Amino acid sequence: MDSARSLSYKNKGKGTIINLEQGKIPPQAIDLEEAVLGAMMIDKKGVDDVIDILHAEAFYKPAHQFIYEAIFRLFENSEPIDLLTVSNQLKKDEKLEAIGGDFYLINLSQKVSSAAHIEFHARIILQKYIQRKLISISSEIITNSYDETMDVFDLLDEAETKLFDITQGNLKKSSEAAHNLVTQALKKIEEISNQEGMSGVPSGFSKLDQLTSGWQPSDLVILAARPGMGKTAFVMSMAKNMAIDFDMAVAIFSLEMSSVQLITRMISSETGISSEKLRKGNLETYEWEALNVKVKKLSDAPIFIDDTPSLSVFDLRAKARRLVSQHNVKAVIIDYLQLMTAGSSTKSSGNREQEISTISRNLKALAKELNVPVIALSQLSRAVETRGGSKRPLLSDLRESGAIEQDADIVSFIYRPEYYGLTEWDDDERTPCDGQAEFIVAKHRNGGLENIRMKFIGRLAKFANLDEGFETEFQSSMNAGQISPDNFTSANDAFGHLEKDDDVPF
Repeated sequence: MDSARSLSYKNKGKGTIINLEQGKIPPQAIDLEEAVLGAMMIDKKGVDDVIDILHAEAFYKPAHQFIYEAIFRLFENSEPIDLLTVSNQLKKDEKLEAIGGDFYLINLSQKVSSAAHIEFHARIILQKYIQRKLISISSEIITNSYDETMDVFDLLDEAETKLFDITQGNLKKSSEAAHNLVTQALKKIEEISNQEGMSGVPSGFSKLDQLTSGWQPSDLVILAARPGMGKTAFVMSMAKNMAIDFDMAVAIFSLEMSSVQLITRMISSETGISSEKLRKGNLETYEWEALNVKVKKLSDAPIFIDDTPSLSVFDLRAKARRLVSQHNVKAVIIDYLQLMTAGSSTKSSGNREQEISTISRNLKALAKELNVPVIALSQLSRAVETRGGSKRPLLSDLRESGAIEQDADIVSFIYRPEYYGLTEWDDDERTPCDGQAEFIVAKHRNGGLENIRMKFIGRLAKFANLDEGFETEFQSSMNAGQISPDNFTSANDAFGHLEKDDDVPF
């Protein structure tokens, strides 16, 4: 028996013998590391195949890490890679003796005759490295979990950040051939033709859907406005449309309002009973009947609301991934971006602008990873208020970071002239703007720009298509049996004149 394996430990109390071969060593593939490095030094194709798969830390043996670093440096400088150039680079780095000299390099080059299967070997090396990192992270988590002074939520955030870093740093998507991509594109076009041009998730606002063909998968959509313009009301109206009218699951992450407050708004929008009445509970008999009938649709709707405050982008990623996997969520809504945090990795470094940049970049990455539209609300700077004229928002008004505009596929604004005491639109017709809002598409990476006017019903915290009037909503209530002709007068009082409503703060 090998002398190393013959080592053992005897427990004097129980007489148990533990052999060294029963111990554990970190996952590794030294023979494959040698084969990969040898192939890279004798065949340029080997370098091209694995240079974007491996990194120095993926190698278990320190000598192999030094050799790979030398090869990588030569590759970066567009210099030839062979036994002599690698040896020379290691001399420059003062690492040649540490790896065992030229003799060790020669041995590596003799272990292989070609770069065949080098990519397969490299992926095994990477798998072993990921296993080692998982073991290391797990050990740290176990150690820190015994530390009573550590905050458990900081511990969770740190653990998730480290796991996320492993995923981002090692699981890279390879390129696809044009043939496969064309096939996928044709299939997508065929599916769209059967859906009357609606390739994404419909918002329920007809003119907006005509412009965008629905919110597209993997798009980051920014919806910005000053406080009180109706950002939350718009996305809640949109979420209701998606879930009730189109039966598409929606996830809402509310960092500002509680989940009960949000669902109360949706109840108000769906039933036509004002939010104030619902808060006070002063409902007439017919209103209770309307509430019981219409709230059934909302209770069955696939809407998922998470009101965790100060949500980090890493927590959001984990939660959204679970919702998409478990409930087939088709759109993710975040209210709002500036209330998010980038996580523990950026708490001690950088300023707020850099943190917002990190958040917006990660939201775009999340949209691509989950292949769903991510719709994030954002605040505008006070520059809008100090500007003269109509105070119509501009891209330069986005608060705290230009990265938001850069990362987003669509940047849109909500603008209500009434908010600034204006009574007419600033167009040639000078049409009245009472009870109206404008959805401004200021950036559209894959389409045109447009200003779309909508109806705004303040006391119901609701947006609707401009051609939807009071009669449409009232008639639908009559058809549903919520309102009878006998109580027409009281019903009219309850709904009010929908185009003259007072605003509500949100």
